Amino acid sequence: MAVSVPKQAESETTTDRRPSLHERILKDVEGRILSGEWPPGHRIPFEHELTLQYGCSRMTVNKALTDLVKRGLIERRRKSGSYVMYPHTRSAVLEIRDIKSEVEALGLDYGYECLMRTQRKATVSDRLILELRSTDEVLAILARHSAGGQPFCLEERLINLSAVPEAAAESFATSAPGPWLIGRVPWSAAEHKIRAVVADKHTAGLLGLGLGAACLIIERRTRNNGRYVTHVKLTYSGDRHELVAEFAPTRS
Repeated sequence: MAVSVPKQAESETTTDRRPSLHERILKDVEGRILSGEWPPGHRIPFEHELTLQYGCSRMTVNKALTDLVKRGLIERRRKSGSYVMYPHTRSAVLEIRDIKSEVEALGLDYGYECLMRTQRKATVSDRLILELRSTDEVLAILARHSAGGQPFCLEERLINLSAVPEAAAESFATSAPGPWLIGRVPWSAAEHKIRAVVADKHTAGLLGLGLGAACLIIERRTRNNGRYVTHVKLTYSGDRHELVAEFAPTRS
C-alpha cells in the first residue's frame, strides 16, 4: 500500500538547510586559512569589517571567530586583532635538530639573518659556561631565524675558538652556525636546559612579540673529547613551539 508523504515533510527531506551566517563566516575564514590564501601571521579582518561584509551582528562574527580560536586556526591579540596561527613546531628533546628543517617541515619559507658577530676574549660568564681559561677566545653570535617571513626563533651562541679555531674565519652572514658545527666538529655529549620565561623588551622586539609574552628557551652545551665546543640559547614564542621526548622503561 502506497504511503503518502505530506507536502511539507517532503519539502524538508529534499531541500538542504541553508547555512547560517555564523557557519558561512566560519567556513569562509577557515577555507582561506587552509588553502594558504591567508598564511600564518596574516591579520583577519576586524570584527566591524566582517559585520559590514556579511550584513550581520557583531555577536555572530564574534561567535565564528571564537570557534576558530577553539580549532587552533587563529589567535586573538588584545588591541591588535585576530591573526592566523602559526603551526606548532616540535623539537625532540634528546636530538640536535636544525632549525631550518623545523621550519620547512611546517611548509613555510625559511629565513636567517646574523644580527651580531663578535670575536672576543672570554668574559667571566663565558668562562663559566664553557669552562674556559682567561686567555681563551670565543665567537659570540646573535641570529634570528624566520618562518614564512615572520620571526621564528632567536639564537644566541658562543663558540669556543680553542676547540674550533676555524670558526674564526667564518662570517655566518648567510648561514647559521649550528649546521656548520655539526658538519665539521664531532660531538660526544650534549646537555639541554629547558625553561619558560616572559619576553623582555629586547627579546620581544626581535621576535615581534608583546612585552611579557610567554617564551620557551632551550639551552644546549655540546662537548667533544672532554672539552665544551659551543653553547646556544634558542628562544621561541611560547605558543608556537613544543618539545617531545620518548622514554622507555628501565630494566633492572
